[in-house]
Amino acid sequence: MHEKKPIITIKGNREGLTLMIDDEVPFEEALVELKDKLQSTQQNKNEPLVSVKVQSGNRFVDEEKRDRLRVMIEEDNHFKVTAIETNVVHRDEALRWKEESGIKRTHRIIRSGQVLKVTGDLLLIGDVNPGGKVMATGNIYVLGNLFGIAHAGYKGDRNTFIAASYMKPTQLRIADYISRAPDYVADGVYMECGVIDDNEDKIIIDSLKLLSRKRNEISGFERRMQNG
Repeated sequence: MHEKKPIITIKGNREGLTLMIDDEVPFEEALVELKDKLQSTQQNKNEPLVSVKVQSGNRFVDEEKRDRLRVMIEEDNHFKVTAIETNVVHRDEALRWKEESGIKRTHRIIRSGQVLKVTGDLLLIGDVNPGGKVMATGNIYVLGNLFGIAHAGYKGDRNTFIAASYMKPTQLRIADYISRAPDYVADGVYMECGVIDDNEDKIIIDSLKLLSRKRNEISGFERRMQNG
């Protein structure tokens, strides 16, 4: 005969406590068991707060449930909830992650006065003419001439980069960094890229073949292209 799986399991570690909740048990039943467990756990009020990480497994925990867990664990106890982890995400959040991590591909010319703005990475097969602008929350790949403006990571991601077959833009922007034409030299013969150099605290232009040493996104991009 198999032993009944505990609804609540508490384990100690260097960071504090990990509290695991059986995801096959109804939430209300788990709360009752949790309350009993907490009442049997006595803490010295003179000691520092004990950090508690909650693991809910394959149970979706919305904000209302998270608030109830925090209140029960912290109220009248010497505990502080530092994280509530779940293997399940809401559909809207999953769709948002997919949107932000995807590659938007387009085959066109961005002419003067036109702006192409996407969420995620941008793969543009074509040119960005002077006066044209491309923007992406992720990386920007231009398989063509980049003469206009390119802004990668426009929501603040400084780990993004800009790559082009021929790099001679009027302006490059990565997150809140700005680099204009006089800031760099590009001969446009080979594939080049713009990245933020943390040591120099500015955008620099480098050979694309050297980018893989600085960013892991290139290999991820190649895999997504192969799978897409």
